[in-house]
Amino acid sequence: MNFQYWGGPNAPILAYLGAESSIDSDLTVIGFLNDTAPRFKALQVFVEHRYYGQSIPFGSREEVMKNASTRGYFSSAQAIADYAQILLHIKKEWHAQHSPVIVIGGSYGGMLASWFRLKYPHIAIGALASSAPILYFDNITLTPPGGYYSVVTKDFKEASETCYQTIRNSWSVIDDVASQPHGLANLSRKFKTCKPLEEAAELKDYLDSMYSRAAQYNQPPRYPVWLLIE
Repeated sequence: MNFQYWGGPNAPILAYLGAESSIDSDLTVIGFLNDTAPRFKALQVFVEHRYYGQSIPFGSREEVMKNASTRGYFSSAQAIADYAQILLHIKKEWHAQHSPVIVIGGSYGGMLASWFRLKYPHIAIGALASSAPILYFDNITLTPPGGYYSVVTKDFKEASETCYQTIRNSWSVIDDVASQPHGLANLSRKFKTCKPLEEAAELKDYLDSMYSRAAQYNQPPRYPVWLLIE
């Protein structure tokens, strides 16, 4: 909890709903709450998702996942029920029963924020769901061919047609280089891999992940695309 900008009872509460990782790792990349809290004199609350980070009921995560009974409590419904209990506790503890609450999340956390608003409208007056595929389930809504990757492709193509074409053409180039004598060694050296590549798929999987994260989180890739042009 961050009280730095909070205006006290009746001032808003911005609640970040943790997703599939430790809340500690999220804190280093979340800027929206810090940027917004001063304007609205809001209390900032960050809640960790159960079974991640230090929020492990029933012992260790390994022990929990071995047991079908305790594993059954690892669900989105249980997670948002946790958030509801915690927010009600905070409002009571800090005499903030009339403070409006906005729940916030990204990706899976954004889905949780949306579902929270639907299930607990008496607790949150609104939800901000960033990059949240709320209806992205089989047979619920029409999705473009390629689903997630069609959106990643669209992002790169809109940013630069040249960049898009370079990435598109690079997959076959990587395969061609890898098939040549010492090709994998050359690729390992070019991309400065931590250990020698054993197959081209290792490099392609890494690049796939890098491009996806760049699009999803608006972060620049670790390696510039021009490496693929050479």
